[in-house]
Amino acid sequence: MMSDPIIIILGLAVGYLLGSIPFGLLFARLGGKGDIRDIGSGNIGATNVLRSGSKLLALATLIADAAKGALAVSLIWRLGNDAAAYMAGLAAFIGHLFPVWLDFKGGKGVAVFIGAILIMSPLTGLMFIAVWVAVALASRRSSLSAISAMVLCLPFLVFMGETDATLFATLMVALSLWAHRENIARLRAGTEPKIGS
Repeated sequence: MMSDPIIIILGLAVGYLLGSIPFGLLFARLGGKGDIRDIGSGNIGATNVLRSGSKLLALATLIADAAKGALAVSLIWRLGNDAAAYMAGLAAFIGHLFPVWLDFKGGKGVAVFIGAILIMSPLTGLMFIAVWVAVALASRRSSLSAISAMVLCLPFLVFMGETDATLFATLMVALSLWAHRENIARLRAGTEPKIGS
């Protein structure tokens, strides 16, 4: 068995490298859409890939980005304890926001958060999906759906008594809110574009 410090270091490294894989950029190029950073918001996430006109590429990006978070947590969980696995999930999230391959300019982490939280706390992950869908149907705005779902995950985790998961989820939510700062400003101004626009 590896010692805890080695597992933590391994988890941080594996998580960050997984998270920094820019699937949205790669899939858009493979799908003939060019550089996704030149389209819409310039983001590498699934919502902006959808703006390229390809639902299939957007879905592939969503699944692949979620898999980064899920894989980081589950891989390290097999080797270590909860805290090490959660650190790996946080590292994957940070890798997505600040990928070394793209001059540390990445996405907003929503899909990675979904993947990580589904492994960390499956019920919370399902709650996230339910809230996202409900808000998306009502508002037609992806950013509002993501922000609402992520924020509501925190009291739900507290209610579930999952203290460690709450700590790491809070860090991810705070970072994602920072990444969504322009979206939040547009939501307040009523100028945030709707899904698919």
